[in-house]
Amino acid sequence: MNIELKHVHKRFGAVHANNDINLKFDSGRIVGILGENGAGKSTLMKILSGFQSLDSGEIWLDGKPVRYNGPQAAIAHGIGMLQQDPLDIGAFTVLENFAYGQTGGLSPKRKAAQEQLEKLSRRFGFELDPDMPVSQLSIGQRQQLEIVRLLALGVRTLILDEPTTGISIEQKTILFDALRELAAKDSMTVLLVSHKLEDVIALCNEVAVLRAGCVVGSRDMPATTGQLVTLMFGQELTPQPRQLLNTKSDHAALMLDKVQFRNKRMKIDNFSLRVQPGEIIGLAGLDGSGQEMLLRACVGLEKCQRGQISVAGRDMTGKSYREFLQVGVAFGAAGRLEEGLVAGLTLTEHVALVTNQHSFIDWNSARQHTEDQIKHYNVRGRPESQIETLSGGNQQRVLMALMPQEPVLMVLEQPTRGLDVDSARWIWQQLIARRKGGTAILFSSPDLDELMTYSDRILVFCGGWVQEVADVEGTTLDELGWLICGQGMSQ
Repeated sequence: MNIELKHVHKRFGAVHANNDINLKFDSGRIVGILGENGAGKSTLMKILSGFQSLDSGEIWLDGKPVRYNGPQAAIAHGIGMLQQDPLDIGAFTVLENFAYGQTGGLSPKRKAAQEQLEKLSRRFGFELDPDMPVSQLSIGQRQQLEIVRLLALGVRTLILDEPTTGISIEQKTILFDALRELAAKDSMTVLLVSHKLEDVIALCNEVAVLRAGCVVGSRDMPATTGQLVTLMFGQELTPQPRQLLNTKSDHAALMLDKVQFRNKRMKIDNFSLRVQPGEIIGLAGLDGSGQEMLLRACVGLEKCQRGQISVAGRDMTGKSYREFLQVGVAFGAAGRLEEGLVAGLTLTEHVALVTNQHSFIDWNSARQHTEDQIKHYNVRGRPESQIETLSGGNQQRVLMALMPQEPVLMVLEQPTRGLDVDSARWIWQQLIARRKGGTAILFSSPDLDELMTYSDRILVFCGGWVQEVADVEGTTLDELGWLICGQGMSQ
């Protein structure tokens, strides 16, 4: 499908999210849509896929102008979008989700639907159990399900928003092979929104770059990371130096003593860890390897079956999340809008929730504090902006603004999830500033470069086993990757 966007405009209040966008996408091509957080990429793709309406401008498909309202109408025109968090129904099985939206509603001919699901899954090497509840799938499997569902609905253009966030290396390889096949053999148009430039370099035939709502450039691939960064930010960014902890402390910010964690899939047993003030420890591993279980146990959201958890010398074993907050533990969840922020509330209301210590709210004071935080953290939004209208990067900046300045311990799930390289660096500048004040940081990340750059130590999770990498500087990315896959893991 050949697509042309002509003079597309979209505003959210005073924010001109898309400003006179003119772009062409040809069939059989994989195009990377690049830009810093808040550049307008996701808004533009949501307009194209029917999740947002444009204020003015035109969409042309195969040489004809079209207008549609809603994602279902866009799918009827052959355009489907895979969101960063797939829009599936957790209470449904894989087969029920696959059949959802097809002719016949939720009850098409089951045998025919299952045969179609299995045929598409075999073609791309996807492993999807028709009877498994979607709530038990990994992010990568949910993405695979949404891709085959959209293909079954007849889409000829597939839009993917940050598809490699939170999936394993193996799942990324399978996904990329499927996208290449769709473009080459089926002449589909594939549009990839991503901040991971290594993914864009590996997959795309060309890129289009947005900045502050405008198209600022495009080019055919191949291109180097430096060239893409220059297109996005106007200059190449210098490499980030490692900043390791160079002091020792007799006190521990966090102590785990022979703890046991378990869920339905795995058990981590007899695990001990000592984290000193100012230390940064990264957690690595494939999706579902136990990192999330450990992080959440360190903030009272998961319970350990045995052992002891202490924070700054206080026994916190079995304590609630609120009690962990009270002793100076701050938590940042990977799901910003699901767990970290409240959809429907403004920035001022978020600040008031965190800072108010009385039975009444001084709204003038809350608004002034919000304006100060917006300025300090360079948030592209206003005190009255609802949080869900901000880009992912700006939501992350708001989360950072809401966190205490000098916590004993920060526990962070993928703190730069979905952020461009410059925003990710900014987040780490804020974290390192807290680290210099004595805050210990425990964080997970699927990005090996991020782990290697910022961690004093790395804990690698694989199949219920945990191995420490103490000499991060003396370890290569390949060696870390092999450990994550279980090669060389001492058991």
